[in-house]
Amino acid sequence: MRSSHLNQRRGAPATKKDVTATATDAPAPTDARRPSPVSAPVALVVAVVVGGLVSFAGLEVIGAVDWPAYNSSNVARSLTTLGQVLSIAFLVVAALLYRYGRSAIGQLLASTIGVAGLVTVTLGMPLGATKLYLFGLSVDQQFRTEYLTRLTDSPRLSDMTYADLPPYYPAGWFWWGGRFAAARGLDGWEAYKPWAIISMAVAAAIAVVLWNRMVGTDKGSAVALAVTVATLMYASPEPYSAVLILLGTPLLVTMLYALRGRSRLAGGVVGELRAGTSWAAVLASGLFLGVCAMFYTLYAGLFAFVACLMALYLAVSAWFAASNSSRPDAEVRAARMRVVGAVGVRLVAMAAVSGIVALTVWAPYLLDRVSGEAAGTGTATHYLPERGSWLPMPMFHWSLVGALTMAGFLWLVLRFSQRTLAMALGIAVVAVYLFCLLSMAATAAGTTLLAFRLEPVLIAILSAAGIFAAAELGSWAVRQFGDVRTVVGVLGVAAAITVAQGIPGHLSTDITVAYTDTDGNGVRADKRPAGAESYFPQLNTLIAEQTGMPARDTIVLTADYGFLSVYPYRGFQGLTSHYANPLADFDKRAATIADWATAATSAELIAKLDKSPWPAPRVFLFRHGDDGPTLRLAKDVYPNDPNVERYTVTFNQAAFADKSFRTTTVGPFVLVVRK
Repeated sequence: MRSSHLNQRRGAPATKKDVTATATDAPAPTDARRPSPVSAPVALVVAVVVGGLVSFAGLEVIGAVDWPAYNSSNVARSLTTLGQVLSIAFLVVAALLYRYGRSAIGQLLASTIGVAGLVTVTLGMPLGATKLYLFGLSVDQQFRTEYLTRLTDSPRLSDMTYADLPPYYPAGWFWWGGRFAAARGLDGWEAYKPWAIISMAVAAAIAVVLWNRMVGTDKGSAVALAVTVATLMYASPEPYSAVLILLGTPLLVTMLYALRGRSRLAGGVVGELRAGTSWAAVLASGLFLGVCAMFYTLYAGLFAFVACLMALYLAVSAWFAASNSSRPDAEVRAARMRVVGAVGVRLVAMAAVSGIVALTVWAPYLLDRVSGEAAGTGTATHYLPERGSWLPMPMFHWSLVGALTMAGFLWLVLRFSQRTLAMALGIAVVAVYLFCLLSMAATAAGTTLLAFRLEPVLIAILSAAGIFAAAELGSWAVRQFGDVRTVVGVLGVAAAITVAQGIPGHLSTDITVAYTDTDGNGVRADKRPAGAESYFPQLNTLIAEQTGMPARDTIVLTADYGFLSVYPYRGFQGLTSHYANPLADFDKRAATIADWATAATSAELIAKLDKSPWPAPRVFLFRHGDDGPTLRLAKDVYPNDPNVERYTVTFNQAAFADKSFRTTTVGPFVLVVRK
């Protein structure tokens, strides 16, 4: 098997099998003409600063104007397209500066400004007239906002809902978002939109720096653009996963390089362990896997699976390569052991680094899990929508994205054994499909691996590969038809603009919900009558007056979880068992609530509350019902789809008649506060 060496320096000499020319190939600048590159640490710092500043400034400018609602006007749509064209123009400038050997710092600034601006304008402009992010405060975005609200109120790691429990869902992205919100003096729900956009813009800026250093600013900017567009289109509603896709796609190459080492292990050339290992790459890969564990457990599992597949492939390839050599058997056996040992040590080192990083958010939960009374495993994986029952095949969709991913798929197959890039991305594609098959197999055991959420990763990887395929195709066109570089370049830019300007349309439902949901101020961004959530500010004021306690110290029993998304109260019960902490005993709490509802008198209810095995609620927020105050709760009914069944629990009004309780009616709500 042949394996190429990843060119770490842009000035490294190209070989036929190692580097593919781009369609825009001008005579490559010589080392004498090429400007000195910006060092990697400096470039990464610049990316973070520029990405953050561009996004922050862009959102401030957008927020300073009273725009019409996106779902009732085309003004925001037209300005989004304008901003996208300008952002792509920056990337074109970066590529031209590289091709003609001009200003390394100019390349860095133009490329980072381009991708950060693209993220900002593509999401920020359509959402410019609302304070809410994609999908508003509905369904999944409701519990995500709730999480950010908790960690804005206090930097102490805490479960998104329950009092006195460590977090089960990774807190990394939300913790940093909470620090952003606190620094800006924003409530968590209001900080969600800017934090989501800024974090993705910074990740995109870092990613373009990584791509540029691996393949040059011309191809690097194009690949970063393709991955960013794909991520915005398919993953932006879940911003913490989008961040990992943007960073993870280029770091797949780093991961393979870390495991392979500087020597070509896959080709049978065995060097000493320390001499052949790039410990910087091992550290970077371990840090990324750790960040995945801090942000999103599913993606941590996927990328760890990719790393294991890479290690297995390298070890097996080197094993057979050694067997085909003419050396004595003793030397072959020794070579095999050195190769397998080297790859294994690198993988273990990577895992150790990632484990240390992951413990910064997972340690409290793991300690409670080990030391406390074991609870259930939770039902987070009890979800199988229709799209989770088939393999994702984006390359067969009739669209520009489909064409790009098909080109990428073919390129991976053709170049897998010839190029490090193709091998890294190809193994990741195989991992995604294996993960999907494992998830399907897991349904027989009554669970899933939620593999349907990996489709955005697959599309991003194939889109990156598609750019390399397009580069080879463009180079072939130049050889066949002469200097058609301008034509190919213009077609590429036009295709990028076409796909980018289609992103708001692809996200139109999510954008519309951001305008139709009632925000934390009790208003709808489309200026239409607000929903029942408009009473939340009044309810919050009443609770503060009647309890005299801060929200973080008050436990509320309610089925209106939007209230917990807006204010940092602790909830007695979670939205559904799928989002509930396994340590919280969701089903037992549900049974306890049903038991409380049977109380006929205040004395009976108080006795039941005082016997609660968990801190009892002091505040009850009900809805009006014909027979008394009601709560609409949920239970898991997997394997059915939908996997949640709603049911209503009605309390006896007489149970709150005693002076121990204070009852207030506010709109459709019944607020009960235990004195």
